[in-house]
Amino acid sequence: VQLQASGGGSVQTGDSLRLSCAASGGTFGSYTMGWFRQAPGKERESVARINRRGGTTGYADSVKGRFTISRDNVRNTMYLQMNSLKPEDTAVYYCAADLRDIWTRTPAYWGQGTQVTVSS
Repeated sequence: VQLQASGGGSVQTGDSLRLSCAASGGTFGSYTMGWFRQAPGKERESVARINRRGGTTGYADSVKGRFTISRDNVRNTMYLQMNSLKPEDTAVYYCAADLRDIWTRTPAYWGQGTQVTVSS
């Protein structure tokens, strides 16, 4: 599967952004998926994950209540709605997928990153 992330940008504290991850070349509904991010000088971290049908999600504590992950298995697209953005959310955001459960393993497939910059 090929993944294409989009929707990043430069915003101010408190603003919102919606990231999209378009998938092609695979059966989208077969993949568990997630969003990850990496800030300069920091390790990559998991932000949010979603199961194949979208009924189960998980979030990093730092984004709970502000970010919402979702997917549209008809449009082959995953989303990350980011509200109340903070400067510490600044990072390159990556979407990822795996045919297996990604809650306990590093996903096999990755999209290119999209930059999110939040200024105070």
